[in-house]
Amino acid sequence: MFNKLRGLGGLVGPKVDHPLGDPRELRRIVDEIPGDNAFKALDEVVGWLESLQDARDFPEDRLYDAISRLDDAAQPHIKRLTWDYLHAPRASHTEERRLWTICHGFWTVLAAGYERCLAAAGQKGRAGEQIRVLLPALTARLIAALGAVLKWERFRYGPSLGVLWQRLGSALMFAENAGVATRSIQLHANVSGVSSAQQEFVKLVALHAASVDSLLPLEIELAERLIAHFLPGFVFSALTEHDSVYWVDLEIAQPPLRMARMPAQSTPSQRFFKPGSAHAGIAALLDDLERGHDLPGDINLGGQYFAKGLLPVLRHLAAYLAPVPPQRRHDRHGVKQRAIVLNGLASAYMAFSGQSRGLADGAATENWVVEDVSHGGFGAVLNILPGDEWLKIGALVAMQLEGGDNWVLGVVRRYHRSNKSEAHVGVETLARQATPAELKPRAASSYAALPGIRTLLIRDGNAPGEVRAVMLFASFDLRATLEWNDGDKRIQLSPVALVEQGDDYEVARYRLGTIA
Repeated sequence: MFNKLRGLGGLVGPKVDHPLGDPRELRRIVDEIPGDNAFKALDEVVGWLESLQDARDFPEDRLYDAISRLDDAAQPHIKRLTWDYLHAPRASHTEERRLWTICHGFWTVLAAGYERCLAAAGQKGRAGEQIRVLLPALTARLIAALGAVLKWERFRYGPSLGVLWQRLGSALMFAENAGVATRSIQLHANVSGVSSAQQEFVKLVALHAASVDSLLPLEIELAERLIAHFLPGFVFSALTEHDSVYWVDLEIAQPPLRMARMPAQSTPSQRFFKPGSAHAGIAALLDDLERGHDLPGDINLGGQYFAKGLLPVLRHLAAYLAPVPPQRRHDRHGVKQRAIVLNGLASAYMAFSGQSRGLADGAATENWVVEDVSHGGFGAVLNILPGDEWLKIGALVAMQLEGGDNWVLGVVRRYHRSNKSEAHVGVETLARQATPAELKPRAASSYAALPGIRTLLIRDGNAPGEVRAVMLFASFDLRATLEWNDGDKRIQLSPVALVEQGDDYEVARYRLGTIA
């Protein structure tokens, strides 16, 4: 990449010692970005953007043109790699990391380039005047790029960095002071639709208010797109109202906060947010899909999705973007106690079978510090993150408090990295008691040699006459009745419904019956 850059250096005039400073070379470079290899294309774009960071004598009046053209050229490729990242949940950790690194890196270096352009807008002279003409597009693109950095951090449940919110606030204030914050522009060439600096900022505030740290990466992406569709209904203002639910200070390095934590004093840089009519729109769409209607054609989700897959996201948005956000269902009690945590169904099965001392090699055994407990689950802090990155939303865990002898079965519902070495985890309790069982298809139950399906049966908290079965992924079959030898009794389990699925497990409901 950089050998190519040095080779092109002699083609331009002495006043601009960078090929992107020459309009013809810029056009040629953009045209030659590979169209059939997203990794290579994005790598080239990032290389050129990084080269601009070192070109401190690059004319400011040409800088935005170069960066925005590279941005436009990268859009179909970043879209492709984002799709690959979100739709390959069983990809290797190495491949997943590679996709995350290049996408996160692209948005990071792009945002830095746009910030350099914005700094030039404050200068006197011809270059500053030309940049100021571009402020509606520049500020909107900058906020969109910084927002993408935040989103990719969320994909890995990283912290909502205050410094990023301060950079976002600075960009919005610049647009407001120039009187262009609400001016509509086409954000990218060859991409339909219009936006503005304020709309891009409000979308980020709404996504933050939606508490997406309990959603999977694909669900976060869908939540963002649904929020973008309902964006006109949200209310964002410099004036607080009685039903405002969040506030943000554009000058402070902190993310938006609930109104439960009111600002110490009023300042001109504070902005207030409420769901407004967007909540009614989200609730109406949820009701339509639950009734079996199709998704309206004007909602752009970036791909085709079944309504059933959208329902959990819509229910989440309807709850967290409501006029009154949800409160905790159970009181928390602060504790400080170490716990042994096992990952995955195989390890949990052995633990509930009393075989935790003989866990197979490679089983993920962690030591967490439980900080609070409630009837519905517990919260814990990790000072050393798992090396194989198994910890994610939806992971199945078995937990035993230090000094205790009973295991708790749970599912990770919240995961938030405070920094590179510490994370906070929220776990929902599935069961405080689970019965290990080997289930066999009813028709094959007489064949003793046939291996059974290793399952943890949850008998509490079910509908009358039912049991929940935590079993290996893809074991549930609505057409297959199972049988279980419970001591001297033969129990029939008739399938009712699949409840949820994780990477290595699924939870299903069965109706119990005794076999004579």
